Amino acid sequence: MILAALLAAVSCEQMNLPTKDKVSDDDIFSSASSLQVYMARMYSYLPIEDFKYLAEWGVEYNSWLGSFGMEGTGEAVNRDCASSFTRERTTFWSPAFSIIHDANHIIETAPSYEEALGVEVANEALGQGYFVRAFTFYAMARRFGGIPLVTKTIEYDRENPETMEVPRASEEETWDQIARDFDEAAKYLPVTPSAKGYANKYTALAVKAEAMNYAGCVAKYNETVQGRLSGTGEKTGVRVMGFDASSAAAASKRYFEEAFKAANEVIQSGKYSLYRANKDKYQNMVDMWRDDTSSENIWVRYYSYPTLTHGLDSYSSPCLWHLPLSGGTSPTLDFVELFDGLPRYADGTLRVTDGADHTTGNYILFDSPYDIFASAEPRLRAYVILPMDKFRGETIETRMGIYKGGETTIKPLGHYAYGDAGVKYAAYGNDKIKCGTRRTDNEFDNDAQMTRSGSCGPFADDNEATTTGFHLRKYLNPDMGADDIGEGKSDQPFILMRYADVLLAAAEAGVELALVGETSVDGTNVLSVATEAIADIRDRAGADPLAGSLTASVESRNLVRRERRKELAFEHKSKWDIRRWRVIDEQNRDGFWGEVRDHSAFSDGTRFHFRGLYPFYSTSTGKYFLDARYECNLNKNYDYNTVDYYFAIPSDQVSKSSVIDQQPNR
Repeated sequence: MILAALLAAVSCEQMNLPTKDKVSDDDIFSSASSLQVYMARMYSYLPIEDFKYLAEWGVEYNSWLGSFGMEGTGEAVNRDCASSFTRERTTFWSPAFSIIHDANHIIETAPSYEEALGVEVANEALGQGYFVRAFTFYAMARRFGGIPLVTKTIEYDRENPETMEVPRASEEETWDQIARDFDEAAKYLPVTPSAKGYANKYTALAVKAEAMNYAGCVAKYNETVQGRLSGTGEKTGVRVMGFDASSAAAASKRYFEEAFKAANEVIQSGKYSLYRANKDKYQNMVDMWRDDTSSENIWVRYYSYPTLTHGLDSYSSPCLWHLPLSGGTSPTLDFVELFDGLPRYADGTLRVTDGADHTTGNYILFDSPYDIFASAEPRLRAYVILPMDKFRGETIETRMGIYKGGETTIKPLGHYAYGDAGVKYAAYGNDKIKCGTRRTDNEFDNDAQMTRSGSCGPFADDNEATTTGFHLRKYLNPDMGADDIGEGKSDQPFILMRYADVLLAAAEAGVELALVGETSVDGTNVLSVATEAIADIRDRAGADPLAGSLTASVESRNLVRRERRKELAFEHKSKWDIRRWRVIDEQNRDGFWGEVRDHSAFSDGTRFHFRGLYPFYSTSTGKYFLDARYECNLNKNYDYNTVDYYFAIPSDQVSKSSVIDQQPNR
């Protein structure tokens, strides 16, 4: 298809020439239209994480089982993906160098075709080359640390293959190169790109801010991890992982400065703003994912039915729309508890009884499970389908089962220990509890005048429905009917970078700089920018107003982190955030949720798992109670060790090379 397009781009006179066995630079760079084909190919292979990415699989460009938050981030669980983000099935190593080769070629070649293309077209091509290379280096660096910095095209040399090898650079050199490449991209890219979905000047700056925050965190928080996560390769002696103890603090500060400056330049441009098209805060945050004119969108991956589609709706919708699967993204109670406006116990968890915690007292009774969320911030309802909420014009009837005890005050059902995760209610030996077993065999209860598990589960033995009591709402198309949903029928766009990302990047970098005594960058007060950014995001979301200004404190840093965990959930951001913050390993897991939280409540040694919220209808009261406990129908038990903060280099690449080092701790 690419070759046909290239041939179509050349003149009719050229079509009469003998067939070539190689597309030449003249074919590609002689016109803007032929150059677009080259860039389209380059962009199509970028390691973009959107609907067609599952962290357990890697960059495979495949929307099968489309779901989000399955990587041990705590956002969600499902029936299929069951491992934390310690590796990818398809390692992003060898494929990266094909993309880098294409980027290097356009960087080296475009300037010499300035006369044929025109200055603007040639400059954009140059900028796109730098952006693609920077983005690919960034994707590799956050997986592997130091990487081979291939910054020029390498010609194949059959006689001297050793001349083609490039050793891994240090991690610090790698992040420095990424910063330079994003700067070059921003220098040459226009404000309005030549094609929809391509990067512009501010895309480069926004992604740079994200990347530099990653680098700053690695340099700083590696020091908090047992063993410092730093070491040199055996073959080259280069510090391929981590930073030298003598330079780590200075490097961290430098990267946070770069992040703040890049993010603040986007903010000061005035080109973008938080989406506020609808005065209703809930509806506004539903609409923002589908409005192509959104003032918030900085970089978007577009789809178009029927030629380019994905499968999120067919795999992650509630099981009213089981086509061919459903319930693929089940948000956890742990995640839901991050949001404001919920009744809570002293430890911050959701209050479901009148006792001191969810294991004591009597259940609080509700007319509907949805009632407990009546005062929650609108952002939660826009991201998560809550039990008995409406979606696509239907009530999402979510019920664990029916309680047929005669009492009017009901005590907690029990089995709340960490070791009880995965224990089903049927194993309680309580004949008052009647749960639905399967979606296709959901027994009707005459006493309650309803099916045991409602239309959408959870079902005890059928995990093609929610397993936690919650469903994904964010990114699902609310207007699709049953006839519209199916494999490869969804075409809503995926927002890769938006203004909220930039505000959060500026806020994080600002607080981190303040923590080391730097209160301003280029005359701008970093905490003022950080405070305004967080206040703006919380106001748009309908969260509680920010109380006072952010300060140079761990508390303010954690407030920013918690806001990231909420705002950017289900966007492939959290799995990278908790890695760079170094808060997944056992010693540092108290910071897992972006706040100080006793991790013993959800982890045991290197392993950890999450909770659901299970509604029961009581026949004696005609009301609902909610049981909060570890996920019961499945036992998704995640594992993470300090070694997992860096992926292993593919063993075949290490064994056949004289210069490629394996990670020091592998």
